[in-house]
Order: sequence, then C-alpha cells, then structure tokens
Amino acid sequence: MYQVGIITASDKGFAGEREDLSGPAIKEIIEKADQFQSAKYVILPDDKDMLKKEMLQMADEDSLDLILTTGGTGFSHRDVTPEATLEVIERRAPGIPEAMRYLSLSITPRAMLSRAEAGIRGNTLIVNLPGSPKAIKETLEYILPSVKHGLDILQGHDSNCAR
Repeated sequence: MYQVGIITASDKGFAGEREDLSGPAIKEIIEKADQFQSAKYVILPDDKDMLKKEMLQMADEDSLDLILTTGGTGFSHRDVTPEATLEVIERRAPGIPEAMRYLSLSITPRAMLSRAEAGIRGNTLIVNLPGSPKAIKETLEYILPSVKHGLDILQGHDSNCAR
C-alpha cells in the first residue's frame, strides 16, 4: 500500500478565506484507487520555503511514497510550487507533467500554461497537479496507473525490473 501526502498551496485556503476543494478531490481519488492510501494532508500558503519544508518532511521524515501537490502552478507571482518542487527533488520525471498537459490540451488550450513538475527524492515521487477539482480528476485518474508502476520500480517491487 503506497502512502500518499497531499499538499494544497493556497494563500486563501491557508487563511481560511476559501474552502479547499482540491485537496479533498485528490484524497477521494486516491482512496478509491487500488494500492494507495492518504496518509497526510496539509494546506499551506503559496510560500516556497514552507512548501519545500513540508515536501522534505513528507519525503525524508514521514517516508511517504508519493506526494501530490495542488495549486501554485500557474503564472501568478505567488505560484511557486514548481520552484519548490525542483529544489527538493533529486531527479526529474518530466513525462508525468507532459502526459497531464497532453491530456488537458485535448480539453482546453489553457493547459499549455501549466508549469507543473514531477520528480524523485529518494524513494518518494512528487507530482504537481492542477489547482481545480475538475482538472485533478481528469489528470490524476489518467496518470495514476503509470505512477503506480513507476513507484513499483522505484521501490524495487516490480519483479520485471532488475535492481
């Protein structure tokens, strides 16, 4: 069972000025999926240092297998989730956000504005998801089977993968 951490990056959500719908959307999809379990969920402001600190906590201290972020991947000056992710990961996994953008571009041309990143830190995979519940449902359900396979390989659970 893969343990999943969820981070919502939202100034208004952190301040209690807006209900977070994106984090719960991720949790709902994860809990319906085979082999995944939500282990930790936090709402943080769009602050690079706070986002980095929580990603490091989830990966290094909590030993979570997968960290899914939502929010902070657009063009606003406060959108810093990809930058925080790049400072935390050791190896990039560009195919994951490319696949999400590919799928999303068939729905809206604005998908090209996503700056989402994904990468590996130790045995933890970190993926930046979109900020809307609708886009989360579309992209997370699309990538989750491949993400599971990637985690199997990363953690040496794939019998077809020499370690």
